[in-house]
Amino acid sequence: MATADAIRVAILGASGYTGAELLRLLVRHPRVRIVALTADRKAGEGIDTVFPQFIGLGLPRLVTIQEVDWSGVDAVFCALPHGTTQEVIAGLPKHLKIIDLSADFRLRDPGEYARWYGHEHRAPSLQEEAVYGLTELKRTDVAKARLVANPGCYPTSAQLPLVPLIEKGLIDADDIVIDAKSGVSGAGRAAKEASLYAEVAEGTHAYGVASHRHGPEIEQELSASAGRPLVVNFTPHLMPMNRGMLASIYVRLQNGASADDLRAVLLQRYADEPFIQIVPQGVAPQTRHVRGTNACHIGVFADRVKNRAMVFSVIDNLMKGASGQAVQNFNVMYGLPETMALDQLALFP
Repeated sequence: MATADAIRVAILGASGYTGAELLRLLVRHPRVRIVALTADRKAGEGIDTVFPQFIGLGLPRLVTIQEVDWSGVDAVFCALPHGTTQEVIAGLPKHLKIIDLSADFRLRDPGEYARWYGHEHRAPSLQEEAVYGLTELKRTDVAKARLVANPGCYPTSAQLPLVPLIEKGLIDADDIVIDAKSGVSGAGRAAKEASLYAEVAEGTHAYGVASHRHGPEIEQELSASAGRPLVVNFTPHLMPMNRGMLASIYVRLQNGASADDLRAVLLQRYADEPFIQIVPQGVAPQTRHVRGTNACHIGVFADRVKNRAMVFSVIDNLMKGASGQAVQNFNVMYGLPETMALDQLALFP
């Protein structure tokens, strides 16, 4: 139940997977009152007809963006498709705090955005204002931001283990291989042939090979950590599961470091972080152990190849990879406890 001083929230794109996940979290957030839900194709319908799990909650009906009364809104979660978000956010009133779950404000260089997304950036002045919101690494900036670019799922799973290791100089930043695997919900809810059950079940495959748009996002942030341009090997794979993400990261050790040193640095860096867990030595993290949570589990192993190590990172792509991290950023922006509405334990089995 929201308090009298509730923050009035709108969710744009509420009929998608990330929109539904935002709703699941925010209906139990004690400081939030949901005042607007948009979904152009479903406008006029009740959200409980699109997602029956929300029946009986008294949520607003779905409307178009043009129908929202922004004078009654304090904060916006934008869960719209990539490429459409820039113009929408540019047209919103300046009093709103915005957490954008699309990729439209993640790349700081508008030229880099145009290269990877096939069109010029449509709100370059807003891009200058946007703060990249990987919470554990950008908390101070997020706290002061009006517009937060919520990170992609693959970049979140890769950066959380890699950034501390690069900053400490324990790995060769020019020799990083990221082999990542995601559940099908990462492709969104729109009907696509490649996401059909018969196309996905009982198999796995690489996609976006050498061309996935999360590649430049990963390189942008790892380069910032290294203080110089970096290029990494990154390949995503689609797994026949609804949600979850595993990043298997292969690194070359340097400066006399061992796998135990990597683990020690990660333990120290994330000792006080509620959502980051370094699993016990010899344990490989599993996606099922973070399902439905905002957690990231990280494990480190020595490779049998001399001077190499393996780092494994798992998240729920819809939670820490999207909506959960968006709510975490919302909490930081409003000075609330970061764990508010995010203290779920994993669903198992």
